[in-house]
Amino acid sequence: MQGKTVVITGATSGIGAVAAGKLAGMGARIVFVARDPARGEALLRHLNAIAPGIPHAAYYADLSRLSEMKRVAGEIAAAEPKIDVLINNAGAMFTPRQVTADGLEQTFALNHMSYFVLTNLLLENLKAAGKARIVSTASDAHRGGKFDFADLQSEQRYRAFVVYARSKLMNILFTRELARRLQGTAVTANCLHPGFVATRFGDNNTGLLKTVFGFAKNFALSPEKGARTLLYLATSPEVDGVSGKYFDKSRPTTPSKEAQDDAAAAKLWQVSAEISGVGA
Repeated sequence: MQGKTVVITGATSGIGAVAAGKLAGMGARIVFVARDPARGEALLRHLNAIAPGIPHAAYYADLSRLSEMKRVAGEIAAAEPKIDVLINNAGAMFTPRQVTADGLEQTFALNHMSYFVLTNLLLENLKAAGKARIVSTASDAHRGGKFDFADLQSEQRYRAFVVYARSKLMNILFTRELARRLQGTAVTANCLHPGFVATRFGDNNTGLLKTVFGFAKNFALSPEKGARTLLYLATSPEVDGVSGKYFDKSRPTTPSKEAQDDAAAAKLWQVSAEISGVGA
């Protein structure tokens, strides 16, 4: 990873923060997107302490807003002619249902659309690096996800975990269609299940859901263990040329039947392109 440029979202806590630190320690230059300037500056200090002399960079955006996704992707694309690794890791679960200024349900916007928009707007920079990798954090929670293209915004019925599971199913279908579109290039796309990790995930919620997650975290993986598969996909020569796969414990794993639906993957791409105006 010496001298390589890694762009990562969701890097100020949890497995993203661990991955950013480990990659910096390997000699990579970290370019990350954060929402909170205080957390961003703290991560920047941490990276500079790990790898002094490398010009790591922080960008700030609300990745649930289409305009912010496009703005920050444009800024990174202009500043980074070549990107070796893109790690889509930002994500959350929301209760109750929230709608963004774009009229999108917030889980869908952050967990899926930010992956879709940033990846598409940084593709030329990834291709310019020669061999490059796109790594997206999904989850085994996708196994509870079902598709209803007539209700992608969960207006008819909203249950936080069900909607989150659907967004993780989208991450796998997105990776599947992206890998198909990248055939013939030197850019690969894979996604992963990090395991249930003790992070800030779920802390933004209230009530029973927050209580359940708080209790469950007593038995969860550490962020260091949770980041292992993400780091494996970003760095290991063993996955050189491997694309379109779903990994668990650093091994390719078969996702749910719904996550193997090529027609659904293609339709999700089309709908996402229509919503965002990119990736057509």
